Amino acid sequence: MLKFFTALLLLVTPSFISATVTYVVPTTTLAAQTSNNTSAANSFTTQTNGNLGAGNVSKVAVPSLLYSGTTTKVYAHLLLWFGQSNHMNVGYSSTDPAQVHLQVEDMISRGINGVVIDWYGPNNAIDQATKLVMAEAETHPGFTFAIMVDAGAIEWNSCAGCSPQQALISQLQYIEQTYFPSPAYMMEQGQPVVTNFSINQDYTIDWNAVDAALGTKPLFWFQNSGGFTATLSGGAFAWVIPTTNDYGMAYLSNFYDTGISLPSEQTVGATYKGFNDTLASWGSDRIMGQQCGQTWLQTFSEINSLYSPGKQLSAFELVTWNDYEEGTEIESGIDNCFTLSASVAGNSLQWTPNGSESTIDHYTVYISTDGQNLMSLTNMTAGLDSLNLCSFPIPAGDYTLFVQAVGKPSMANHITGALSYSPTCVSATPPSTISLSASPTSMTIPAGRSGNLTVTATPQSGAFNGPLALSCSGLPAGWSCAFSPATVTPGSDPASSALTISDATRAGVILPQRRKSVPTYAGWLFSLGVAGFAFVGFTPSRRWKRSLAICALIGLGLIATSCGGIGAGSSAVTPTAYTVTIHGNSSSSQFSTTIAVTVE
Repeated sequence: MLKFFTALLLLVTPSFISATVTYVVPTTTLAAQTSNNTSAANSFTTQTNGNLGAGNVSKVAVPSLLYSGTTTKVYAHLLLWFGQSNHMNVGYSSTDPAQVHLQVEDMISRGINGVVIDWYGPNNAIDQATKLVMAEAETHPGFTFAIMVDAGAIEWNSCAGCSPQQALISQLQYIEQTYFPSPAYMMEQGQPVVTNFSINQDYTIDWNAVDAALGTKPLFWFQNSGGFTATLSGGAFAWVIPTTNDYGMAYLSNFYDTGISLPSEQTVGATYKGFNDTLASWGSDRIMGQQCGQTWLQTFSEINSLYSPGKQLSAFELVTWNDYEEGTEIESGIDNCFTLSASVAGNSLQWTPNGSESTIDHYTVYISTDGQNLMSLTNMTAGLDSLNLCSFPIPAGDYTLFVQAVGKPSMANHITGALSYSPTCVSATPPSTISLSASPTSMTIPAGRSGNLTVTATPQSGAFNGPLALSCSGLPAGWSCAFSPATVTPGSDPASSALTISDATRAGVILPQRRKSVPTYAGWLFSLGVAGFAFVGFTPSRRWKRSLAICALIGLGLIATSCGGIGAGSSAVTPTAYTVTIHGNSSSSQFSTTIAVTVE
């Protein structure tokens, strides 16, 4: 009898474990969702000027805060003086190549197109760090950099005996020789972009003479609304004005209105979280409050109130990426003063937000078998606060659940403590009450552009009166979905939402010719052949099978041309097909449909 029960246990246990393990396929870890995921130093702690300590922040693309269909470029203002004794210790040195690599990778992961570097003249530590940024940018096609000549460069780093104008000419000639030739240097209208900070305010400059001294003519961007009409101006950029009592909204409105009235000029807006220079050695106690992330959101709302898909803003600058001393940095994230708690009652998961949900992009529910390795169960739109766990085919067993509040771009993420859950559902698959569909069901989108379709939720068995939150998955890295509206309530009739799929990280960027190299992700797929693609959920079409056969031949010799490789002198990009899943989530049910998206 003992042998019989032992044999029975051996037969039953593996199947039970197999079902549990098969359903929960970890895609991330608890450590990854709670640890520092920014380029801020791990040692950096929250400061009294409002800078958030290094932690886990939202990597939702910054352009998602703009109007649907935006092609506006996003630049971060970068300071490269850290590690020097005359500046605050933030835990890293700007002349460390590893740190520069982390910063560029972090920016790209947030949907940023490039950096504007606050530059203080040649042959110093900042110039050394600028060369590191140039080298790093060149390894990331589509990511650009430009030089902002700070007035401090003329004051502190002039050539011996030079007048301010002679110093500026000397510095721009150095920039022309050193930085303009880089393929990563920022170009607009076929010209390299050069900005400056406070030079016209502090000095009298003959810009025509400056321009005449350069062999390569830059496109100059000047400061504030007056910059639009400066001599040789190709555009103007906005900044944070901490002395205003309306968080700079009137200043920004005037700046944008001026830019709109001068359509031949480029308008470069500004977004910021606040300002506080109380920890700066030069500070004068200027403070613009962050309002728990609302100042950040207001600066985007100001853009959205004046611009649209038919009237695009040229670009805007994040003020700043890492000015820790004046309290404008977003590198470590933005504090949204938010907390989250959750509980499980039977088969219902509920969570309670504490703070403004306007700072939350969505909620992600994770499930785990060991409390450390997590699988995303579903995403829920902010505003929903419960989930019927019986709407998922979770096998019997013991699980751990977590709910994460994913912040709006660059805002802090927050995750609950572990919640124990053991399913007791009568039926793991409830009857569907909604048919989710998309029209069209396939589209081709050029890189850097966007595509539009309509998503419709149609009731199938009586009225569906709860809100249905829409989201999507399966897009390539850097692409994003935007629904308008993001939540629909069908009732007894179909309800529709307009979906825009766009390349958030390269919108408006002229993509350079790809280098001829084997993609790092492709090596292991070549070794598996067509089965390798099937493993990652992709079934090759007849056209793709032909392409894969060609790739296999090329891969045998490990020659420097990939499956999507570019021939000499060509800038074409091989189309890549993706199956994108559109999700409709309510507190009690989850629905989905798929579309075919080809990126070329």
